[in-house]
Amino acid sequence: MLEMLPILASVVVISLSGVMMPGPMFAMTVAKSYRTPWAGAQVSLGHAVIEVPLILLIYFGFAGFFQNNTVQVVLSLLGGGMIIWLGASMFRARAEVVQRGKDLPYNAFVAGIVTSGLNPFFLLWWATIGLLLVSRFQTYGTTGLVVLIITHWLCDLVWLSFVSGLIYRTQKLWGQTVQQGIFIVCSLLLVGFGGWYLITGVRLVG
Repeated sequence: MLEMLPILASVVVISLSGVMMPGPMFAMTVAKSYRTPWAGAQVSLGHAVIEVPLILLIYFGFAGFFQNNTVQVVLSLLGGGMIIWLGASMFRARAEVVQRGKDLPYNAFVAGIVTSGLNPFFLLWWATIGLLLVSRFQTYGTTGLVVLIITHWLCDLVWLSFVSGLIYRTQKLWGQTVQQGIFIVCSLLLVGFGGWYLITGVRLVG
């Protein structure tokens, strides 16, 4: 187990560098944290529903499937459209969430699944950088695979839980104008990423 520590350290660094970057999953965590401090944990659980089977597929040699051009086109177009819808729904609901205490029309767990499973760059990340991580643990067999999955997921869980807990406990200090501004930024972030995915898919077709 001790000999895995250097590899585990690289997993933690690479995982945190990915999850801490602003993206669709981060934006959803911020928005859902207005209703519950557990939003980050729920998003990370939804994320794990996609990520764990994906890691297993890569471990058993299916990384090439996610690098296929047709697969990338389909995911880019479907994912782009769905994430734009999430962003538009968030933008429309911002006043009701902030002023009336209502929630977004989808829960955090589902948001974690959608922003992961329909994110072509997340899947491609695992088929490239993630493949490198998986290969470094293959010499340790099943034990190494389990350690990799748990370590990576804990990085997601800890960071997103920190974000949601911080937002939930401090939101009243910001005022409604700032809160609505945060919702606008998050919704634009989602729409921007969705548009980027759509453009990428169209370019791949060409």
